[in-house]
Amino acid sequence: MLSARSVFQEILDDDESFRLFCSIAASGESQGGWENARIAALVPAGERAMTGKITRHGADEDKHGRIFRALLRKRGLDPVDVPPETDYTMLLERRGIGLAHEKLRGDQPLTERDIVAYLAHSRVTEQRAAEQMRLLRRYFADDPDIGRAVRMISDDEDNHLAYCHEELLRLAGAGYGRMIQALLRESARAEIRVYRRVSLAVTDHMGRLLGWPRAKGALLAAGIHGVYGYEAAGGWRRMVSLRMPERRNALGGPATTAAEFA
Repeated sequence: MLSARSVFQEILDDDESFRLFCSIAASGESQGGWENARIAALVPAGERAMTGKITRHGADEDKHGRIFRALLRKRGLDPVDVPPETDYTMLLERRGIGLAHEKLRGDQPLTERDIVAYLAHSRVTEQRAAEQMRLLRRYFADDPDIGRAVRMISDDEDNHLAYCHEELLRLAGAGYGRMIQALLRESARAEIRVYRRVSLAVTDHMGRLLGWPRAKGALLAAGIHGVYGYEAAGGWRRMVSLRMPERRNALGGPATTAAEFA
């Protein structure tokens, strides 16, 4: 029977598909770590109180990249180059979502509007990340090889999402409400298109590595298009709502380490 769990299990059981999966994940997380580190370095004077939380966000993302690389080492595998059509972060940047890397590479302080844009983009992408990790946690939390990594990353993604909700609500109260809603809608609508594109590309690569029959690939592609249809019809709205999280000040403490995965 074809299910999300069976597909994930097939990918995890094969060295080549596992290597691609972890390489894509490690690359995206490391990119997020760099972006947050640069944002923390360029925080405007009026938002200096956020510097520690942004730094923690980046440290968590960088840690996730190290965890995925450690999972590869554990199986004696080296990372592979990430196919550009599967590079979620790069494709979002090309659509103008989030802060441009050219700006982050510079030395000019960001503006408060830049911080709003960063948080709105993060609110959307962290929703996706949290949902994906909850799915993996449901199936593999007790897996002897990846269970510990899945649980740690899932907890972190939930913290990141809580942080975005709390900070955006604070900024909405400071007068940025309309801007936040406009950026959230723009980011969500772009994200669901990029997610569909990346999902189809990853499925295509995995299918070739695992020798999936054409019918199986077509069925999985149809499922991806179905998810996009739901999201385009209104499912995207879950990415733009704001509510005060149960986890308050979720990034207010020090980052946990990945020492056990080294």
